[in-house]
Amino acid sequence: MKLYDLELSGNCYKVRLFAALANIELEIVPVDFMAGEHKSSVMLALNPFGQLPVLEHGEVVLRDSQAMLVYLARLYDLESWLPSDPQQMAEVQQWLSTAANEIQHGPNVARLVDKFGFEFDKPTALDISAGILTLLNDHLAEHDWLALGHPTIADCAVMPYVAIAPEGGISLDDYPHILAWIDRIKQLPGFIGMPGQV
Repeated sequence: MKLYDLELSGNCYKVRLFAALANIELEIVPVDFMAGEHKSSVMLALNPFGQLPVLEHGEVVLRDSQAMLVYLARLYDLESWLPSDPQQMAEVQQWLSTAANEIQHGPNVARLVDKFGFEFDKPTALDISAGILTLLNDHLAEHDWLALGHPTIADCAVMPYVAIAPEGGISLDDYPHILAWIDRIKQLPGFIGMPGQV
């Protein structure tokens, strides 16, 4: 199973993190993003969106990090990470949607502007970030984990861009429950980090 990967991508890290925590073996294939390799004909054949990560498992090719987390959890029948019970699965899924929406358009966009020089609307990204980080901090004030009272793929999906939010000029000092949650994730057996993480 191959993961076409960029070390500095929070989306790629989500998959690496979950695989490490769940003892899933991945072949990491680094892609030279700065040289435009993600837009090469080979990579576009795998993912016409020209984005990373890409997961290749035999004839299965996936292009979205949240989808990859779901695929791996169900492929290996990891009930604790993604239950098959409809209500519990939905509780996890709603956080995957948060990762793909508010987290992606908030902390991630702010980091893309500051760290990589993308010309995105940073004031809007900061507004989105303030809203979702407040909501997340309030939720974590009453829960150790995002869903179901234990680690799930929800935590793997949401944590990466939150933990590197300072690279987008977003301090986490006002969000103590988020910081405590990140520390809990770091204590999980098999945890791996990524550059820039608090």
